[in-house]
Amino acid sequence: MKELFWTRHAKDKMNHWRLSESRVRRVIKSYDRIEEGVAEDTIALMQRAGTTKNKYEIWVMVADKDNQRRVVSAWRYPGITIPGEPLPEEIIKEFRAIF
Repeated sequence: MKELFWTRHAKDKMNHWRLSESRVRRVIKSYDRIEEGVAEDTIALMQRAGTTKNKYEIWVMVADKDNQRRVVSAWRYPGITIPGEPLPEEIIKEFRAIF
């Protein structure tokens, strides 16, 4: 299992959106959707949360380097996003094998 490294930006965003480290770890371990990240060489993981009337998503952007997984950013998205182009199955299998 790779060691998690938290960037300063990710810590600031977690504080802003009131997300704990354990909540972000839970998104990384059991995500509902995985997509290509906005930044270069990153992967965005999403997990649905909220209630029936107040739905939202928690997103975490990660980048893998050597033996560490760098948490680049984390945020809460109000509502439900439309799935984009999915990642190739090979990348998803590699991601699951590491963590």
